[in-house]
Amino acid sequence: MDSKLLDLLVCPVTKGPLVFDRDRRELVSRSARLAYPVRDGIPVLLENEARTLTDDEIDAAA
Repeated sequence: MDSKLLDLLVCPVTKGPLVFDRDRRELVSRSARLAYPVRDGIPVLLENEARTLTDDEIDAAA
């Protein structure tokens, strides 16, 4: 994921920052407790496409 693009993107729910998880190819919003998929290099920033993060995943993203 391009770092310049990542600097521009925000969580559509909280408007907070997103962190790219390279292993899972997801954009993580700790404040919303959601992970948005990145498909074919394109972030899918739709709340209904995101998966809810577990407490362990939130702690690991810290």
